[in-house]
Amino acid sequence: MNKLFKYGFGLTMMVLALGSCKKLDVFPPRSVTSEQLYVDEAGYRSVLAKVYGSMALTGNSGPAGSGDVAGIDEGTSDFLRLFWKAQELSTDEAVVAWNDPGIQDFHNMNWSANNPMLIGLYSRSFYVITLCNEFIRESSDDKLASRNITGTAAESIRKMAAEARFVRAYQYWVLLDLYGNPGFTDENTAIGASVRPEQIKRADLYKYVETELLAIEPLLTAAKGNEYGRADKAAAWALLARLYLNAGVYSGATNYAGAVTYSKKVIDAGYTLVSDYRTLLLADNNVGNTESIWTLNYDGLKTKNYGGTTFLVNASVGGNMDVSYSGLTNWAGIRSTKNLPLLFPDFTGTIDKRAQFFQSNLEITKVSEFKDGFGVTKYRNRTKSGGFGQDPEKTFSDIDFPVFRLAEMYLIYAEATTVGGASSGGSNAQAVTYFNTLRQRAYGNTNGNISILTPGLILDERGRELYWEGFRRSDLVRNNKFTDGTYLWPWKGGVQNGTAVSSHLRIYPLPATEVGSNPNIKQNPNY
Repeated sequence: MNKLFKYGFGLTMMVLALGSCKKLDVFPPRSVTSEQLYVDEAGYRSVLAKVYGSMALTGNSGPAGSGDVAGIDEGTSDFLRLFWKAQELSTDEAVVAWNDPGIQDFHNMNWSANNPMLIGLYSRSFYVITLCNEFIRESSDDKLASRNITGTAAESIRKMAAEARFVRAYQYWVLLDLYGNPGFTDENTAIGASVRPEQIKRADLYKYVETELLAIEPLLTAAKGNEYGRADKAAAWALLARLYLNAGVYSGATNYAGAVTYSKKVIDAGYTLVSDYRTLLLADNNVGNTESIWTLNYDGLKTKNYGGTTFLVNASVGGNMDVSYSGLTNWAGIRSTKNLPLLFPDFTGTIDKRAQFFQSNLEITKVSEFKDGFGVTKYRNRTKSGGFGQDPEKTFSDIDFPVFRLAEMYLIYAEATTVGGASSGGSNAQAVTYFNTLRQRAYGNTNGNISILTPGLILDERGRELYWEGFRRSDLVRNNKFTDGTYLWPWKGGVQNGTAVSSHLRIYPLPATEVGSNPNIKQNPNY
């Protein structure tokens, strides 16, 4: 990905005129035309850099300037920052001390269609989709022929187009999981100010994502065969495995056999767990990382923005915590409820090394008090040898974010096999082996091994292994623990000891701006 960004760094923007952009408050600036960009393989690579970069950057003039998405502060408009808030702040894993507009709605579970961060995430996803649609349109055989691009250059561009289709499928998965029934556009959607995207039902969007991933699988580079940070077959398999694990939520019909099949394809592709869990999210985690399958790449010098892993490092530091330990600065924002550290046998990481906390007050009396709740030290902009990241001002992170990593595939296989039973096609013995492989890394021995898997044990293990990586809301929804009263956490629903909330909150509302401007879009139920 570092090579890819060399082609795209400094690229301002391609011409985009998709009518839906206006409806989503997305305003791509017009600086260069498609005919200036799509002239040869190098030109296509520069635009592909923008496709990938749109998930790790917020604009075209550094961390603050010429933002991609209007109607939201650019510093908060980063994809990962918005996605993380929606997936983590609404659960037992995280609370935030700040009072930015709409941010307390997540943990209080009282969000509305006017929540600026939910509008921002929806718009960011469609901004990325818009870039993908344009790239795919410009990569058709007719377009290549008209530009006299043939041979190996044409084949390379077709592979890039498959990557753009993957990125689009991933963004549609985000919309599928969080919003359920969004608008829909693809490369065949008419372009023009009068065009209004049609709405797609959740089950149909599930099928679309599945169909796209299966279609591009043979077109993508072999697993582990692409540049770091670019998608390959294993990334498509990983997204299919995640999609199938949640098939019951998305479509009403489970597909545990699919989750087993595609998680196993990733597992057998040659990835291995890194030896020390505590190095997974350090500043040099791009070096020797045998576990990550696809990453969002951040660079403290070249990809500066106030979201991404910069947000996850800085916002996690405050109170009595040593700023130098994190490697960046103190924002005093996010930390955990007691439910997260209580998943572990101890808080210090002595037994289970995945426990990475700074102990403050276990109980949260005031959500606005950073010292109420444990700090999480999982993201640190320090290298494995103890050095600092690249930014001399110690503001921006070098930590790459693993969208997919091998550990998740082990846990998908274990859950699909356990919950799906004989029809899953999985092996119970193999599921236990994968589960215990994670425990052995965490414990440094076999003391944490188990012999029988249960859904509750797997959910807790996902909490221990994947916490603060953007999984928890989806996991709780799939296990029917997100909205009802069978599982509570501090300040769930805005009540100190937690309370049940309405089941319609299992998906987020579609933005009021989208519903109000597009007669084709109907709001999700009960919003």
